[in-house]
Amino acid sequence: MEKKHIPYGPYERYFKRPLDLCCGLAAVIVFFWLYLILIILGAVFMRGNPFFTQERPGKDEKIFRLIKFRSMDNRRDKDGNLLPDDVRLNKYGRFLRSTSLDELPEAFNIIKGDMSVIGPRPLLVSYLPRYNETQRHRHDVRPGLSGYAQVHGRNRLSWEEKFSMDVYYVDHITFLGDVKIVVDTVKAVLRRDGISSDPSVSMEEFMGSPVQAEE
Repeated sequence: MEKKHIPYGPYERYFKRPLDLCCGLAAVIVFFWLYLILIILGAVFMRGNPFFTQERPGKDEKIFRLIKFRSMDNRRDKDGNLLPDDVRLNKYGRFLRSTSLDELPEAFNIIKGDMSVIGPRPLLVSYLPRYNETQRHRHDVRPGLSGYAQVHGRNRLSWEEKFSMDVYYVDHITFLGDVKIVVDTVKAVLRRDGISSDPSVSMEEFMGSPVQAEE
């Protein structure tokens, strides 16, 4: 079993969490008006609850409840099954995703301590048993609102490429590195770059990495 990541610098040990808390609080205060507008619009266009919550694994694989603005409605077929993603993702939902405004409520996850501003993105709980030993190290730190993989291709990356970048970030956390990711994230959002993978609306499900044959 590979060695677990241990914080190695003063930034990660002492300053990253306080900075996350300050950023989360600042986001809620500064964008309070925007939250109110999106809550109202979401209630109208999603025909009900404007929020989406889902259990996700955080640091050390501890499960928390992620909160986002809902970008897909709950339309179902005659048998009660949810319609395909591309049908339930209406124009308003596409706008939220393309501008990343659906991620705004995650500021509350950051304030609570479930997430960081920068870190590997929190994925589905069902993926946990599918990671190999190296990939599991993405959970050695708090998941992030944005991350190294998100500014280097986002959903255009394969799962293996994404996880490799996540683990690289875990082993190379620095203040300047996080600042660069924040700046690159703003640029990516303004360009609306790498929002969804082709051909599906959402990232394809991770089913596990192929086992490499030993030479």
